[in-house]
Amino acid sequence: MKILKFGGSSLASSHCVDTIVAIVEKETNDHKVVLVVSALEGITDLLLEAGQLAAIQNQGYHTILSVIENRMLNYTRSLLPVITQSATLSMVKQYINQIEDICDGICTLKEMSARTSDMLLAYGELITSKVISEHMRAVGIKHVWFDARDVIETDSNYGRAAVLFANTNRAIRERIGEITESVVIVPGFVASDSNGNTTTLGRGGSDYTAALFAAALNASEMEIWTDVNGMMTADPRIVKNVKTIRTLSYHEAMELSHFGAKVLYPPAVQPVMLKKIPLRIKNTFAPTEEGTLICDQSLAASPNDNICGISNNAHIV
Repeated sequence: MKILKFGGSSLASSHCVDTIVAIVEKETNDHKVVLVVSALEGITDLLLEAGQLAAIQNQGYHTILSVIENRMLNYTRSLLPVITQSATLSMVKQYINQIEDICDGICTLKEMSARTSDMLLAYGELITSKVISEHMRAVGIKHVWFDARDVIETDSNYGRAAVLFANTNRAIRERIGEITESVVIVPGFVASDSNGNTTTLGRGGSDYTAALFAAALNASEMEIWTDVNGMMTADPRIVKNVKTIRTLSYHEAMELSHFGAKVLYPPAVQPVMLKKIPLRIKNTFAPTEEGTLICDQSLAASPNDNICGISNNAHIV
């Protein structure tokens, strides 16, 4: 079993998704794969902006919703053959209508509660993962789309819910164990409380989703696919001649992520660390690059990758 998580930037175009298909096809030669999908880049921010505008009765939220609708419809058209687009386009429009209903309610009440915000933001991952699922179906990859809300249970701390691990682990093992297909596609970020209300795991929570599945299923490895070659010695947008850190211990990775390394959501490390499951960060745009391997301290030692210190400057390691 292998867990692959793809961030929003890795899903940006049909070319990117073709790369994902190739990665999944290669992995299924040796493993069952759980594919965790983030929202298309920028969609979560747009959903939040729409909700915030609606809460102050600024009708500009309708414009934001139109932007979301056009992006998702065009994205769908770019991924699917014309002959099979109709049903998926209809599904996307139904989701957009639901989003509009939520925003209309926010506007009427002049308030966006944390619970309503979670319900609204969840649509980014739900729509994107559904579209990716339909693309996989179109290219002949047999799989199941599975709603993470059916197995990841949290408390009702909307916005940054705490996972109820015992219930979650049991549900993942039971439900995923029943699936015979070699690929399972899962929306990241989303969960539900004991009442069935949608909750979210915090921004960056798709990493956490992947880690929860990895730990519950005793995966051989978890991979986070993003738009950089792994953990870097500094922010490449700020500092020249940065290098990829080839190996890190779990504790080093957690410290780096807490100090500003944005390629990894800090809570995602704990579940895989407890099970000693290797975590690799790789670049969707350079899939042959080795990336960064995060593993047990005894395995992470490398004569070429000694970390001498971690700066609290977000740009420097």
